[in-house]
Order: sequence, then C-alpha cells, then structure tokens
Amino acid sequence: MKKILFVCTGNTCRSSMAEAMFKKLLQEHGIEDIVVGSAGTSVFYPSGASQNSIEIMNERGIDLSTHRSRQVDTKMIEEAYLIFTMTAQHRENVLRLRPNAADKVFTLKEFVQSNEQRIDLDIIDPYGGSKGHYKQCSFEIFRLLEQLVEKLKEDSDEWKF
Repeated sequence: MKKILFVCTGNTCRSSMAEAMFKKLLQEHGIEDIVVGSAGTSVFYPSGASQNSIEIMNERGIDLSTHRSRQVDTKMIEEAYLIFTMTAQHRENVLRLRPNAADKVFTLKEFVQSNEQRIDLDIIDPYGGSKGHYKQCSFEIFRLLEQLVEKLKEDSDEWKF
C-alpha cells in the first residue's frame, strides 16, 4: 500500500477536501492500493473541518463531519509515497522538516499540469470566505484530482502502483 498525503495550512479546508474527494475517486476507479491522508503545516490543536467544507462535501455525497485536523510531522513525511501540497509555501514548509523528501513533495498543480499550464502553483485558500469560495476551491481541487488519478494510472510503472 502506498500512502499519499495532502497538505495545506490548517487541515480544515483544502487538504481535508482533497483527501475526501481523492478517496472517493480512487474507489470509483477501483484503485485499492493507495492509502490517503491529510495534514496541515500550522495546526495548533485538532479541530474539525470548516463548516463550509463539510457542506460542500455533503453536496458531493461525502461526509467530512468526522475529520480531525493534524499537524504534518517527519513520520508522516517519511511514510508517504507522494505528498501533494496546496501551495508552494506548503511544499517549502514540508521540505524544511525533511529536506531529503524533495523527490516526493510537489504542489498538486505542479505534479499534474504541464509546464505550459503552470501559471500559478497555488490553490487559493477559501478559509473565511463564502460558501461560493469553498465551492470554487473544491471544483479546482477536484479537477486536479481527476488529472492525478489519470496520471497515476498512465504512469503506474513509474510510480509502482
């Protein structure tokens, strides 16, 4: 089993939604050899997903109500096969903890998009925004996750899934 970790700031919005949606996509594609988790770079105490994240995921048929945020640590980094961050700054924060993990830490956008598509590597944080901001963020993440599934399926020999 390969572990994939999604990382954002507080692990209550972007990375928690990415984890939940990716689990559902893997199930829909019959991919069973990947374990998915999420964490944050600035989690001061465990908390639930934001209310807007819960509501947006409910609209997708995903229950995020039991999610608990957690701080990314060196053990998570070491155990992960691939780590996808929501911003370039998150990637740098992860690499400060484990500089030798550079070959497996990417922003989600840089991993799935071609060089021509990469205008901005960051997924905007919806925290504190309207439900519409969360919905827009979830659509962006979902499109990237669909591309990730396809990339992992196409490159299964390279990534050994």
